[in-house]
Amino acid sequence: MTQNKRPYIIGLTGNSGSGKGAVGEILTALGCLVIDCDKVAHANMTKGGIAYDEIVSVFGREILDKNDEIDRKILGGIVFNDKEKLKLLNTVAHKYVRQRVEEIAAANTDYDFIVIDAPVLKEAGMLDTTDSVWLVTASEATRLKRVMKRDNITEEAARARFKNQTPFDKNEADVVIYNNNDIEEELKKEVEFWFEKAKERL
Repeated sequence: MTQNKRPYIIGLTGNSGSGKGAVGEILTALGCLVIDCDKVAHANMTKGGIAYDEIVSVFGREILDKNDEIDRKILGGIVFNDKEKLKLLNTVAHKYVRQRVEEIAAANTDYDFIVIDAPVLKEAGMLDTTDSVWLVTASEATRLKRVMKRDNITEEAARARFKNQTPFDKNEADVVIYNNNDIEEELKKEVEFWFEKAKERL
C-alpha cells in the first residue's frame, strides 16, 4: 500500500443467525482486519473500559456483580424489556464503540481492507465511515434454527431477541449475501467473488 492510501472500509452487518460471523472469518482469512463491534462493546463495558463509568452512572450499581464488573445478564434483563432503556444503553454504548473503532482503524492503516463487523451499523452512526456496506441475510426460519442451536435457547427466547433487532434496509447495502444454507464452500465462493470486486476499487 502506498503511503497516502487509506484502507478500504467494508461495513459488515446482519441480524442474529444470518451468518455474519462466518463471513467475517472468511474475510479475515483473505487478509482483512475485521473489527468485531460486539467484542469492542464488551471490552468498553469492563471495569476500566471507556464506557463503564457512564453506563453505571445511568443504570445504577445494581447492575454490578461482586467484583464491580457490569453483569450483562442483569443489564440485559433491564433493557430488553424496556425499549426506552434499551435506546438509552445503545446511545451510550454506540458512541464509545465508534470511538474505539476509529482508533483501531487509525492504528492499522497498513491494511488494504478493514471490515467493521456491526449488527447495528446504521444505529451506531458508522455508515459514513464505510466505503461499502455488505449485508448478510437469511430467512427467519433459518436464523431461528441457527440461534437456538448456537445459544442453546428456546424458540420463544430467540424470537424475543429478534424483536429488538431492526432489519437493515437492503436498498442501503452495496452487497447482499443470501446465506440460507449451511454449505461453507458456497458461502466462501460468494464472499471471495465480492471481495475480488472490492479489490478492483483500490
